[in-house]
Amino acid sequence: MKKLATLFAALPLAGCLSLADAGALLDVSIIDRSTGQQLPVYRHHGQLYVAGTPGNRYAVVMRNKSPGRLLTVLSVDGINALNGQTATTAQSGYVLSPWQAAEIAGWRKSMDEVAAFYFTSLADSYAGRTDRPQNVGVIGVAAYREALPAPAAELNMPSRQAGEVGGERDGSRPAAKAAAPSRDQALNERAEQRLGTGHGERIEAPTRYTAFRRASDAPFEILTIRYDSRANLLAQGIIPPAARRSTPEPFPGGFVPDPRG
Repeated sequence: MKKLATLFAALPLAGCLSLADAGALLDVSIIDRSTGQQLPVYRHHGQLYVAGTPGNRYAVVMRNKSPGRLLTVLSVDGINALNGQTATTAQSGYVLSPWQAAEIAGWRKSMDEVAAFYFTSLADSYAGRTDRPQNVGVIGVAAYREALPAPAAELNMPSRQAGEVGGERDGSRPAAKAAAPSRDQALNERAEQRLGTGHGERIEAPTRYTAFRRASDAPFEILTIRYDSRANLLAQGIIPPAARRSTPEPFPGGFVPDPRG
């Protein structure tokens, strides 16, 4: 078991939450920060999908459903949202106190700021601009239980403090980057139209370190939400088409009303 140094984040919550992906320990939702609305979830062939609006900022909201602290490793488009490395479950992540929730609104840039998540084209996505477009369109969270009780000092955190983020302190090497695709391997037209996550403007999101030790090498659970534009999800049959207008009835009932005008 690896000992981690973690960061405590005072993160705003989006208000009333309704889950998108629910696990035994953790619930995950996607909030459109441009509208303030939670994105509805569509189930298709055992997978969960949300439709993003190009240009709109969004956040991943994680809620701890357990009485113990959790380490949550957040991957966006196959990239760790905390350290920018190609994601693996063994990397750094956000730590949630019991029953608490955190709204992760961007790629962490410092102890004080993140670069906003926003829906954009594959070419403009952070993954595309760092030569890692292979996993654009998926958000994943790996949740770990804590091996030991939290230190007494950590148990006295104010309840409004929503989460923590963790970084390796044991000297282990960062995960290797995924190999960049060859230049002559052109993406097809459909792939170019896929939605990805951009690296947007800086948002204030203060954080600090704390301690966490995983109870196991493997995560207790992994929750996954896929996303794309509404048009693409409609074309793939993931979002059902709008209901057709009902057939006119010859005897709908009632008396003769006065006409307008």
